[in-house]
Amino acid sequence: MNNYTNARPLMMPAHEFPTASYEDAADAVAQLSTIYEANTSFLRDAFARYRRGEALERRVRACYPTVRIRTEVNTHIDSRRSYGFVAGPGVFETTVTRPDLFSDYYREQLRLLAKNHHVSIDVGVSDQPIPIHFAFAEGIHLEGELDRERLVAMRDVFDTPDLALLDDRIVNGTYVPGPGEPHPLALFTAPRVDFSLHRLKHYTATSPTHFQNYVLYTNYQFYIDEFVKLGRAMMARTEDADLRTYRSEYTSFVEPGDVVTYNANLGKQDDEGTPPARLPQMPAYHLKRADGSGITMVNIGVGPSNAKTITDHIAVLRPHAWIMLGHCAGLRNTQRLGDYVLAHGYVREDHVLDADLPLWVPIPALAEVQVALERAVAQVTQLDGPELKRVMRTGTVASVDNRNWELRDHREPVQRLSQSRAIALDMESATIAANGFRFRVPYGTLLCVSDKPLHGELKLPGMADSFYRAQVDQHLQIGVKAMEILRTNGLHKLHSRKLRSFAEVAFQ
Repeated sequence: MNNYTNARPLMMPAHEFPTASYEDAADAVAQLSTIYEANTSFLRDAFARYRRGEALERRVRACYPTVRIRTEVNTHIDSRRSYGFVAGPGVFETTVTRPDLFSDYYREQLRLLAKNHHVSIDVGVSDQPIPIHFAFAEGIHLEGELDRERLVAMRDVFDTPDLALLDDRIVNGTYVPGPGEPHPLALFTAPRVDFSLHRLKHYTATSPTHFQNYVLYTNYQFYIDEFVKLGRAMMARTEDADLRTYRSEYTSFVEPGDVVTYNANLGKQDDEGTPPARLPQMPAYHLKRADGSGITMVNIGVGPSNAKTITDHIAVLRPHAWIMLGHCAGLRNTQRLGDYVLAHGYVREDHVLDADLPLWVPIPALAEVQVALERAVAQVTQLDGPELKRVMRTGTVASVDNRNWELRDHREPVQRLSQSRAIALDMESATIAANGFRFRVPYGTLLCVSDKPLHGELKLPGMADSFYRAQVDQHLQIGVKAMEILRTNGLHKLHSRKLRSFAEVAFQ
């Protein structure tokens, strides 16, 4: 095989794109899309030749498009919104990927920047190479197509993912631009976004294009079973006028394998997709709306590691909110099996985020989400006042990384739980909330008491089966209702300034 590493000229796209300025955000995004499509097509074409065994005499490279603004003076702007402006004068820039997926998002972010700062939008080509794997939206499958020698040599011909460019320093607030370097415009660079988009497909067996702006997480398959029943029922035709109007808000229901069931109330359309031979690690299901503001539900399984993994990746989609629905251990004698716990604080003993978000950082309750969850519980249970308080308690949730914490000497952990005023314990909620805080995604937690280990009510098979049948359907209805309330309330209330850091990026 030829060694391309030190080949002098790089093969570049046939079309060059000099940096150009735009007054209109839609025009800027159109140019970003043109650059991205040209450069990724160039890479895909070159890779097709490589796969066919053609000799490529030079190394192949194409780079991500970039968008930049320059502010000369401090601008007096309406900062009541939590995004759409920069902190002060300077140059702000980010690389961009997948305009097909993010075009509406990019247009809104750039529109606000142009409006708030009265600046033009510069669009061009960055010096950040597009890894060959990321030039294919759904990934490239090389098994059986390339022998080992050509697989190894591929790194000498094409750029491959560079872990040094995939870190979360911007998100974590530890990124410091070098002298003369621009400030970041977004929380994630293009390679970081692409990495997560490919991981989402791997972990959930659904395309990132199906993910909706409101995300429910659960740690039990029982909730997924109910969500699937709900999703399929929503797609079924009905002659009830009111019910048909409600169901018609949702266009399709997507299951792993990108199995799509279309809404029969919106006209006849053939379903599509093939279920996977086996479910992935964290299967996702999507109740879709035409504007993307439907509901996605993910079974994250048990433990904080999964919770961190999936939220690390879903965060690049910039969802409007995510909420944890799951089971917990009730820690108070007055609680009963089936009672709800609305978290207003967290004891973080999950440890998976300690290096990214120090334990001294508080994870506050977000009023907008708390109110929506409480209203949802009231509407679904038809309770209010003292009766509502009887079935739902607000308090601190402790999340631990040891599922068998009960097998330790109880005195020390129980003392700490008491000192923290915890009313419930699980393994995922604090991770979901902390990563929501870290990624500036509004978050919340509503748990259901499934056992009381400190009071002799353990989660045993017979008890658990009876509890699941009676309670899961109602709990899921509450989660769906809460998301619909948040959607109705509007983004101006949901995306508040409380999640912003001192010098926040402009993109939401």
